[in-house]
Amino acid sequence: MKLNISYLFLAVFFTMACNNYEQVPDLVLESEEFIFEEGLFFDQCHASTIEETSSGDLLVSWFGGSGEGAEDVAIWGSLHDGERWSQPRVLADGRVGDSLKFPCWNPVLFRPEDEGRIFLYYKVGPNPREWWGMTKVSDDGGKTWGSERRLPDGILGPIKNKPIELTDGTVLAPSSVELTESRWTAHIERSDKQQMNWTVHPIDHGSEFNVIQPSILVHPDNRLQVLCRSREGKVMSSWSENRGLTWSSLTPTNLINPNSATDAIRVNDYFLIVYNPDTPGKDWWEGRSQLNVAYSIDGLEWTDILELENKTMGEFSYPTIFLDSQNKIHITYTFDRKNIKHVVLRER
Repeated sequence: MKLNISYLFLAVFFTMACNNYEQVPDLVLESEEFIFEEGLFFDQCHASTIEETSSGDLLVSWFGGSGEGAEDVAIWGSLHDGERWSQPRVLADGRVGDSLKFPCWNPVLFRPEDEGRIFLYYKVGPNPREWWGMTKVSDDGGKTWGSERRLPDGILGPIKNKPIELTDGTVLAPSSVELTESRWTAHIERSDKQQMNWTVHPIDHGSEFNVIQPSILVHPDNRLQVLCRSREGKVMSSWSENRGLTWSSLTPTNLINPNSATDAIRVNDYFLIVYNPDTPGKDWWEGRSQLNVAYSIDGLEWTDILELENKTMGEFSYPTIFLDSQNKIHITYTFDRKNIKHVVLRER
């Protein structure tokens, strides 16, 4: 009897261990590369975004110039045709009239489901407290772009991470406002598929936490979750049970956050986040020399599964993560302000 019970215990333990193991994503690093040759186009670059065209090509965009906040900073982009990246070119700049020019910030590429149109959202203005939202549309997979259009007052568009499209065509853009250098709030901008008319839905504006740059996750029960960068040393979470109309109080996840951007997506029955695994330093740029990928089943408890960068110095930050039509996972991020790095993962 003791022997049988021992065998039963081992069998149950082995089964539980296998089940737990099966929940851990088994990701393989397929490729990693830089988008362009350094030093030929601008001195610094930052804040990349990636999208897949309807023909299966990849399009990446970022801002670049002499330095973040300088008047010559424009929105740049590059297309990958399946073999190589094209030379970077300017997709948008911050010209206002004939004589005035402002820096550009934080491009976000978004292609609605079953469409060829690609939307480019970006910000223009002297700083994040005074900038405004702009958009352009490409009808040919990012080869050419229409004229720029300023978004309505009070609408900034997706502030860093990609919008999501609900099953009824509703588009939810994760956004935020830096009211002052020390007070930040997040919100959702909601529109139809045409993305012409927007409404704003606050995310716990009465919270003590200061959050910006949400990403949106859709859970299997159709609840929505946002994950936000914060000034309080944690990635913060909020939930909606009515398709983004109202949001719960902000609460911390188990992920530390050094006042740096993150991005997260759903892949099958789990979630992935790319983030800097460090605590805040005295300056905003501290804590960005490491970059990890973590996974979660519930969106609150996260476990590291991949290390993208681990240096003693340098900035590897502002990641974006994207699942393409072939179920490959693409990550782009700032590589020391000198380049944009592109990493491709796949499930084994």
